Amino acid sequence: MDAEQRWRILRLHVEDQVPLARLAGESGVGLRTLERWHARYRTDGYAGLETVPRADVGTLRLPADLVRVIEGLALSKPRPAIASLHRTVTGICGTRGWTVPSYAVVWEIVRALDPGMVTLALEGAASYRDKHELVLRWQAEWPNAMWQSDHTMLDILVVGTDGKPDRPWLTTILDDCSRAICGYTVFLGAPSAMNTALALRQAIWHKTAPAWPMCGLPDVLYVDHGSDFISHQLAHTAVDLHIRLVHSAVARPQGRGKIERFFGAVNSELLAALPGYIADGQPWPVPKLSLAELDTAVEGFVATYNDRTHSELGICPRSAWIADGWLPRLPESLDDLDGLLLTVAKTRVVRRDGIRFQGLRCICPTLAGYVGRSVVIRYDPEILPRSASSTTTSSSARPSIRSTTTRRSASRRSSPRATLAAGHCVPASTSASPPSPHTPPNRRRRPRGERPRSRPGLRGRR
Repeated sequence: MDAEQRWRILRLHVEDQVPLARLAGESGVGLRTLERWHARYRTDGYAGLETVPRADVGTLRLPADLVRVIEGLALSKPRPAIASLHRTVTGICGTRGWTVPSYAVVWEIVRALDPGMVTLALEGAASYRDKHELVLRWQAEWPNAMWQSDHTMLDILVVGTDGKPDRPWLTTILDDCSRAICGYTVFLGAPSAMNTALALRQAIWHKTAPAWPMCGLPDVLYVDHGSDFISHQLAHTAVDLHIRLVHSAVARPQGRGKIERFFGAVNSELLAALPGYIADGQPWPVPKLSLAELDTAVEGFVATYNDRTHSELGICPRSAWIADGWLPRLPESLDDLDGLLLTVAKTRVVRRDGIRFQGLRCICPTLAGYVGRSVVIRYDPEILPRSASSTTTSSSARPSIRSTTTRRSASRRSSPRATLAAGHCVPASTSASPPSPHTPPNRRRRPRGERPRSRPGLRGRR
């Protein structure tokens, strides 16, 4: 009989003042039992009518040492079966003179173990953390307060640059407050700092589509410990853009569920309807889409995702990002943003013949005031290899030095920055000017065994 049935009987006495003796005769429940129910109800209320397990059942009949032995065997790896555990306990009891417990008693002791302790002992600390630790779900209070960025390999095959099948990657920038997709990039090959920079460039600057208003600089960029996210390039860029770079805890994916949800929607809703989709348990398909066509499809899906109602927010991400209207923090110009995102910063010493970097010597009159001092240069990693492989100076491979100390405070002028943008750059092995006509010719090397010629006026001298 459960608590609800007991209350149905006892309520006649509590509310209708029916005597317990009369109630015992009508209900068939003993008078002593009704009195015990009534006493527990007056002490603990409705909870006192619940069934209380006996305190003398199970482990209290066994020695404490035997209970600890059973629990220790149950928590050992690999965990033995109950039948095997009972046979082991029977042998231990025979050697120590203990009463042999039954199979049911051993099973009750094992079942009463704390699930968290069982997980910690058999599966390790990581599994215990994922299953039993509390997860704090933190959300930014306003748009652009925190952005999340991550990569995922898409479940689709596209036609690669060499015509062979290739599996693309997707880098996404998501606003933590509104769940809006602020920027993305689709690419082939492994994730890199440059691909992350391209996604950030799209997320920060204004979009051409009026339905995609998300832009501005975030206060915090929340990323994991990928090689591109811990690179010096991203760290320097975050400092220059006044963005706080925060890395998630290692092997703790609990705080990244928002962006993982978007990745799941892309794979299940968008890619499943496109040719080349990789389905579980099916052979890999023949790719038909190019990377540009996939990029167009992802852009359309992002617009749809930002405009549909979010189940947790109750409104669409675009409306949540716009909120009551506010002004995002933006860079001064797109050129300044490109200079910080799409270039790599390196430190070099200015010498009398310019700056030597990756086989090139960069010369500019601006460097005259920084000879012997250390400067920070920025270069485009896509343009510089082409200029280094060419012996002539082309319009696309003319890095010059543009000092940015005028944009820095006076306290930072001791460490000026420079940008490889457009100027004169020649291979370091060549000279910037033709050799002087007064340069003496090289002396002829004397063959081995040839005697030196005597010089006039020196004959007979020692």
